Amino acid sequence: MITSSPHTAHSNGLMPGDRLADFDFDAHNAEVREMWAAYHAGNPYRTPVIAGTSTRFFLFNPGANPAKLEFKDYIENPDVMFDAQLRFQRWRRFNLLQDQELGLPDKWMVTVDFQNFAESAFFGCAVEYINGEVPDTMPAFGDAPERIMEGGIPNPFGGIMAKALSHFEHFKKRAARETFLGRPIEVKYGVWTDGPFTIACNLFGPDVACLMMAEEPDRMNALLDFITAATIDRIRAWCGVFEMAAPQPGLAYADDSVAMISTEMCREFIVPQHRKFCAAFGDSGPRNIHLCGDSTRHFAMLRDELNIRGFDTGFPVNFGRLRQELGPQVNIQGGPHIEMMLSSTPERIRAEVRRIMESGVLEGGLFTLREGNNLAPGTPLENVEAMYHAGREFGLRR
Repeated sequence: MITSSPHTAHSNGLMPGDRLADFDFDAHNAEVREMWAAYHAGNPYRTPVIAGTSTRFFLFNPGANPAKLEFKDYIENPDVMFDAQLRFQRWRRFNLLQDQELGLPDKWMVTVDFQNFAESAFFGCAVEYINGEVPDTMPAFGDAPERIMEGGIPNPFGGIMAKALSHFEHFKKRAARETFLGRPIEVKYGVWTDGPFTIACNLFGPDVACLMMAEEPDRMNALLDFITAATIDRIRAWCGVFEMAAPQPGLAYADDSVAMISTEMCREFIVPQHRKFCAAFGDSGPRNIHLCGDSTRHFAMLRDELNIRGFDTGFPVNFGRLRQELGPQVNIQGGPHIEMMLSSTPERIRAEVRRIMESGVLEGGLFTLREGNNLAPGTPLENVEAMYHAGREFGLRR
């Protein structure tokens, strides 16, 4: 159990070895608030720079995880997950330079973090822990895909979701009676899906899903209809638990596996499912999507069909061409490849940021620089800082 203690950190949250020990957090946070306010108002005066991190980044980082916690303990034990998230957030806020609030927050946020396996497990795939790596599922229905429909739409609070609810309730109890470094703790959960086609590939295997789409379109449509209906039912039920309002402005979701299909197939098979999800949980305003991998050929179509106005990209991306295709009113996020961030030098990172910034992507100013996509464990902090400083140097400025 973690509570405020002089043995865990100084009163200002710093611990020995923190990279931002001499940082002016107040000045940084004030400038970042002003910058984001202008950006979201459509009047950006400089390019924001952020760093995407996942639990894997922290668990495999000795500085953030000196106890060498492994994924199985993190996932299965709610106390381990609760405590680890607080430690990871503290480490991020005092070591990872970016255009987010740094230093001690007004309150900490913890969430049930079942990674990208939760939706496949919800439909019946077994969760596997392999060699201490990120938990995953293997396709369990490739031989007979219709088996996922035999029992009807799964119970939104059954199976893996029963464990998620148990974790959530445990977190709420702890947050009600504890603080961390003198600050309160809030438990939060967001509306999210990895996307119907990504779920289908996880359930059946990408080979089966793609072949079915090409050779048995009616069969594939029936399965996608079921996956989407079950996803909407699950999220709607959980919105009640979390007391979350729907529709939500600026709805965000993903569907990475569309990188494997043509734009025509994406429009025919996947867009109708996305439209159902957006109608259930989003308002009529602009939406946002995460699509890593080589998916940029779909972006203009998704903009027009689904009112997507924010694209979080991965790699490869031709940023100048993408800006020309999407126009100046669309938000684009992306930047240097994560392998470059991991194994290159600050000088090469600076040169790559400059190349991206001078590609034409800054037209209209709605570009956020970040790694493409999600920092790998072991990425040198010097490289993250090189990206940050280069973004400020070569990005849009007043």
